[in-house]
Amino acid sequence: MATVLDMSISLDGFIAGANEEPGHIERLHRWFFLGDESGAHGVPGVPPGVNGTAMRRILATGAVVAPRRTFEQGEGWHGDHHDGVPVFILSRRPAPSDAAKWPLVTYLTDVGDALRRARDAAGERDVLVHGGAGTLARAVDADELDEIALHVVPVVLGSGRPLFSELPGRVELERTHVLEGEEGVTHLRYRVRR
Repeated sequence: MATVLDMSISLDGFIAGANEEPGHIERLHRWFFLGDESGAHGVPGVPPGVNGTAMRRILATGAVVAPRRTFEQGEGWHGDHHDGVPVFILSRRPAPSDAAKWPLVTYLTDVGDALRRARDAAGERDVLVHGGAGTLARAVDADELDEIALHVVPVVLGSGRPLFSELPGRVELERTHVLEGEEGVTHLRYRVRR
């Protein structure tokens, strides 16, 4: 079991373009949406080939941790990120009043607490961590992140929201695998060295 930050990223290190333009976000996640249109909640199914292998690893996780912004941008994943796994949302504000309609979703303020609770809920499965620079930095600072999985998309955005801009300092990584996916996407996975 591992706690894994999983992100699609541009070749120049951005997870969203300037002003989070929808076209940039869509471009970074297009590889994810090349599958069968029969997926749940309007989300397409698993894409074919190597990209499908990467997506199946994401969908095999046993719990999800994400910042509120990511959760809200994804329309709360309709209350179920995948397969009925628990979802822990990092937020400095109280849960919205309509959060009760999503029993799988728990709002928490502390990243360490969220990651520990997610690991407990995931059992033997990995924990999927979504989020950007702030979530990454807080998880590394709390010494609660085991791996980083990147899906490097062959596009240069030139500006935007960089993934690694808020790290508390130097972080050593050990590459554990590389997969060359369809549409030029390269799937990388690194272990965080402690």
